[in-house]
Amino acid sequence: MKFDERHLVQLAAVVQAGGVTEGAILLGLSQPAVSRTLAMLEKRLGEPLFIKGRRPLQPTPLGRALADHGQTMLTAARKASALVEGFRHGKTGLVRVGGTPFFMDALIAGMVAGFQNSYPEVRIEQSYGYLNDLRSAIVADRIDLAICPIDMLDEGSGMRFQELLPGRNVVACRVTHPLLLKRKLAGPELLDYPWIAPPPGSPLLADLRSLVLSLGATETKIRYAGGSLTSAINYMKESDALTILPHSVVFAYRNDKAITALPVNIPHPERALGLLTRTGDLGAPATEAFAAHIRKSFEQLRHLIKRHEQSVVWGM
Repeated sequence: MKFDERHLVQLAAVVQAGGVTEGAILLGLSQPAVSRTLAMLEKRLGEPLFIKGRRPLQPTPLGRALADHGQTMLTAARKASALVEGFRHGKTGLVRVGGTPFFMDALIAGMVAGFQNSYPEVRIEQSYGYLNDLRSAIVADRIDLAICPIDMLDEGSGMRFQELLPGRNVVACRVTHPLLLKRKLAGPELLDYPWIAPPPGSPLLADLRSLVLSLGATETKIRYAGGSLTSAINYMKESDALTILPHSVVFAYRNDKAITALPVNIPHPERALGLLTRTGDLGAPATEAFAAHIRKSFEQLRHLIKRHEQSVVWGM
């Protein structure tokens, strides 16, 4: 015998609610419609579904067994409705975000945690990359958005860039570095110390080369290369090595009191950290909610970083 799933769902609702009227309200149906469904089911089965004279309604063993199947369908339907409702409001779903390693580790990871405190059912998949790789990943639909520094976005690239933070690089060192004791720091003195090279492909590597050239040299003493942000910081803590870092990254580690910035201005191109998405792409609600959270977080962070930056006397 073949059953209409909707009829089993109505039976389950009546059993759950303890009455036809209550079950109809539960499903948003009329009481006569549900009564007709139950009468039709009993006629087809040739067996009663409820024990006569019992209030609230009590199902017969057959009625209970059929209602259990209907309850499974009713539960699945409710979960599906909740899923759709959550998706529409950005409360559920998947967000695939890519970004440059140092920024993702120092700043974005904490913001992801803050986002998921409010959106616990949204899953975040994070990946690393630099501009060209990230742009390709967006075009190939491997990620939904990227967070990265950009000098200039080519016209007609099909990409949209929303600035989050103006770019500013600093020379980073440990908080007990000898150069911090100098009353007036001369630029060439930076070349007397070993350096940590930024990761290959990072814009920071080109910035380090520009700094060396601005100091009248063609090369510097690279003692450590290829490490992550954590390894670079740990290396600096135990040595007199210097490296180039975005000021926002140094700011993010201010409470650790392990690294700081030397009070020197260094040349670097006009660059900004921002959100990169495909032009005209209407992202999923969860992606839009995540992007809004990142923008709001950086609005708050921007003022703190500016205040921290002004507390350092810059000058070479």
